[in-house]
Amino acid sequence: MQGTDQEEVLKHLLRIISGGGSLELEGVTFSAEELSISLSDLSAIRAVTGEVPVPAVTEGIELLEWQPPRRTYPGKIGEVVLGSTRGDGGSRVKSVTIGGATTPAFHLFEGSEPHPPVVAGSVFDMVPPLPGPVKSSFGDAVEDPCAWAKAWVDRYGADLIDLDLISTDPYIKDTPVKRAVNLVEDLLQTVDVPLIIGGSGNPEKDAKLLPKVAEVCAGERILLSSATMDMWEPVAKAAQQYNHVALAWSPIDINQAKELNRKLLGYLPMDQIVMDPTSAALGYGLEYSFSVMERIRLAGLMGDRDLQCPQASGTANSWGAREAWKRDDYLGPREYRGPLWEATGALAFLLAGVDLFIMVHPGAARTVEDIVGWLVDGRNLPTFPEFIGVGK
Repeated sequence: MQGTDQEEVLKHLLRIISGGGSLELEGVTFSAEELSISLSDLSAIRAVTGEVPVPAVTEGIELLEWQPPRRTYPGKIGEVVLGSTRGDGGSRVKSVTIGGATTPAFHLFEGSEPHPPVVAGSVFDMVPPLPGPVKSSFGDAVEDPCAWAKAWVDRYGADLIDLDLISTDPYIKDTPVKRAVNLVEDLLQTVDVPLIIGGSGNPEKDAKLLPKVAEVCAGERILLSSATMDMWEPVAKAAQQYNHVALAWSPIDINQAKELNRKLLGYLPMDQIVMDPTSAALGYGLEYSFSVMERIRLAGLMGDRDLQCPQASGTANSWGAREAWKRDDYLGPREYRGPLWEATGALAFLLAGVDLFIMVHPGAARTVEDIVGWLVDGRNLPTFPEFIGVGK
């Protein structure tokens, strides 16, 4: 058969099959450019040999309840308390505990994660080049660090406040240590949540600044940010003397993170160290940060004592990616794109095992809080859209 005869035969066969009839073929060869057959009842088609009906897909299959594989880990992530209440000698209305996990992130079928990850709202002592979506979330409050922090707590429910004293950098404003310390004292009076106080990143200036900050915050158990390989001993000594916590910052390198922790452990117990292995933005090395964070978490669980500290992530860094803030119609509106860029980084690191997030946009922060609640116990219906202009 050729040409139209072949087409007619094929059409006839397809009509038989689609009509639900039975079809038995033997010694037949089809030659066609394209042949589509949709079968709704496999039992109607007989095997080519043996006249044996093909069973239905569930026939003879034993249905078993699936159980995820479980394992136990010899190690545990240490617990760290941030903030000291009045009953403990401080002035915070509550303290925040992070860490304590016995499993990889949210493997709750294997063990426990007693303290869900928390979010700190990021504040600066001077107005840095902020993206429009961040400025619009806080308005004029960004001109006053204390008002900015109060907005984070009262309006957006931040668990902690992170104040970065960037103006103290000798290459920016070189704000005197005394003036910076006075601002920290004012912040203590303005908000009653635990505090993270960071320097400018200049090792020489931070070595003078952070010990003074530790002194005026005695009894408050703040997180001193940060101890680095270039400047760790003054932070360690200040945390030891005034019972604070040190943030150990390392540049996306698990070996450097481990070495820095070893140095700090010479002065501080495990419950006074939080690790920050650096958070790269989406599109700028996020996968490297994720890998290091996940390896740190797993190494700690497998018993490596030097890596059993909780981890922090400064996902405010995500706004350094030009795709988060640049005006580009092709990329979509910035008021959505920017917060989603920060939230995407935070959610990736959440699954790597991070316990504390430092974030700059309240919509991104609320997204993380909602998803943490949902992962932990199914609570927290999404509430973040209002913060990025959706649903108003």
